[in-house]
Amino acid sequence: MTVKEARSTDLAGTTAPASAPGRHRAVPAPPQKGRAWDDVPRWQIYVPLGVYLLFTLVPFYWMLLFAFRPAGSTSLVPWPLTLEHFDKVWNERAFATFFQNSLLVGVASMLMTTVVALAGGYALARFNFRVKQGFMLALLCSQFIPGALMLVPLFEIFANLRMINSLGSVIIAETVFQLPLTMILISGFIKNVPMSLEEAAWVDGCGRFRAFCAVVLPLLRPGLIAVGSFAFVHSWNHFLFALMFLSDQGKQTIPVGLATLMGADSVDLGALAAGGVVAALPVVIVFAFIQKWLVTGFSAGAVKG
Repeated sequence: MTVKEARSTDLAGTTAPASAPGRHRAVPAPPQKGRAWDDVPRWQIYVPLGVYLLFTLVPFYWMLLFAFRPAGSTSLVPWPLTLEHFDKVWNERAFATFFQNSLLVGVASMLMTTVVALAGGYALARFNFRVKQGFMLALLCSQFIPGALMLVPLFEIFANLRMINSLGSVIIAETVFQLPLTMILISGFIKNVPMSLEEAAWVDGCGRFRAFCAVVLPLLRPGLIAVGSFAFVHSWNHFLFALMFLSDQGKQTIPVGLATLMGADSVDLGALAAGGVVAALPVVIVFAFIQKWLVTGFSAGAVKG
């Protein structure tokens, strides 16, 4: 047998090793999942947003139109601009006094609600007691009680305390009705702050109150701004308590002042629109300055209780 034949015989009898599965096989790339909005036509996004924006802004434009348009004009463009309606409501209809009263009620209610809810929220977040769950349930259930249902008992209480026709009665009523929800929200904010931070402050020699003020309170700033702003806006816009507890025109607030602009037989649309602009302006300014804190604040309190 020649060398060539022997080599052929050896090669024929040798079994080639099986290749490892998938060693040289191209692995298909996983399908790329595009974002959901990529496949949606743009008009299906912009048209609903445009309709919603139109539905939202048209009432504001209509209010500004009547507020700045001269009396008797039917133009759809407020030109020439006039401030006669603002002068009328601010000076003749005592809106300067209404504005001052509403500002006092709003700021005082905001401060009282925030301070009391901060103490109660800390207790709910850091202490365990037997009736804690029942107390939380009672706070939640209190939100289903309408304010009109409590008018008669509140009126009797304030009458016995000689607080009828006093801004203090409105401030206390607003604070009491805003406390449950505010307390629940602030307890959620405090639960989001690790307990280890307070414990470290205790080890360094701080008491509980000092540790709370130095460690926890600065971290609650977004949440406090969020709940404080909503407490202010709620007190600013509330009509029922001011109507029932304040009889003197010099003690009334802006919502009640707006109601006085609507007579039984006629309505001064220009003055009413100007009063609406005066009432809406502080709320717009507040939300313009704190909008970046709102999402941060309320998302910080979104924890399980």
